[in-house]
Amino acid sequence: MKLQIDKAGPADRELIASLLKEADLVIEDLPAGLPDFLLARQEGSLVGVAGIELYGEVALLRSIAVSPDHQGKGIARKLVGQLLANADKQEVKAVYLITTTADHYFDRYGFAVVNREQVPEAIQQTKQFSGLCPTSAVVMQRDLKHTTT
Repeated sequence: MKLQIDKAGPADRELIASLLKEADLVIEDLPAGLPDFLLARQEGSLVGVAGIELYGEVALLRSIAVSPDHQGKGIARKLVGQLLANADKQEVKAVYLITTTADHYFDRYGFAVVNREQVPEAIQQTKQFSGLCPTSAVVMQRDLKHTTT
């Protein structure tokens, strides 16, 4: 069973929302058109999703979910890795995320907990930061290193 990773599009919105709801993640602020969202499919079925929102030199990693039947197979790792590589190519300097349950998971990607007051204004103004996620949620940050060719 080969895993296929593709860019998401507006037609994928309902499937993405269903998977995110199943993972108990917010869907109220999914961006129109789902730019910079990736889907993982196996045999045509959606098994994973991950997205990133770009704000100039910073970005917000969000909406990472893998269906329960496919967890533990490295799907999230592939999705997150590709999103981080894409952000690096676009010269994003730092990526942030907000989580209530997965801070230890993101340690493996080089994310570290940061104080909410240290987060750039562009990220603070997102709906996730400013209201959808509780203030008790952990905010994490990872610097990116731009590779020159």
